[in-house]
Amino acid sequence: MRILITGANRGLGLALSQVGAEKGHHILAGVRDFQKSTENLTQSEIYKSISLLPLDVTDEESVSSAANTVNENYGTIDAIINNAGVLLERDKQIEDLDLDQVKATFDVNFFGPIRVVKHFLPLLMMGDRSSIINISSEAGSMSNAYGGDYAYASSKTALNMFTQQLNQYVKSKNINVYSIHPGWIKTDMGGDRAPGNPVVTAKGIFDIIEGKGEIESGNVFITYEGQSMPL
Repeated sequence: MRILITGANRGLGLALSQVGAEKGHHILAGVRDFQKSTENLTQSEIYKSISLLPLDVTDEESVSSAANTVNENYGTIDAIINNAGVLLERDKQIEDLDLDQVKATFDVNFFGPIRVVKHFLPLLMMGDRSSIINISSEAGSMSNAYGGDYAYASSKTALNMFTQQLNQYVKSKNINVYSIHPGWIKTDMGGDRAPGNPVVTAKGIFDIIEGKGEIESGNVFITYEGQSMPL
């Protein structure tokens, strides 16, 4: 499979890229800033199926250009993993929120996936077994709201709604669409106290993409193990 992954140079995105390459997939690793570390994506011969792709999800021209590059060089893709995300204004009280940071959060976490799907969906529709995976969070569950991280939680709730809407749009075209809670994992965002391993999460996500993971219900909001999450 040829799989686009955004935010591919660190955290879960890096684990997804490496696991995907190890499984023999061709990974289009979307990276916003090539000045930052990308050697982990290319340091080993086993990762030779990873192709670096300039892609800033907050810049529609960048997303459009990336889609054109993929179209010209490969023609089609089989899956999109919208992984790029930020957690700004962590633990801020509502009275102290910087609304510019809230807007920046939505620009990456919500509008970013919309931009990517807008420009890459035509390439995805050419395949016969396709997936769109939006990396969400339990923080986006309205029924389990914990009263904090206003920007992040709200952006993930919006992302879940986008997933629901998109699923309705493409369900007749043999495209699976899921919002996936990756668990609390050890990344820059998750921190060192997180009990989960991003590689384990990445393997679970690839099981879902490859059709190996059993999905509990028709709900589009699930865990990386395929279990239903409450909206």
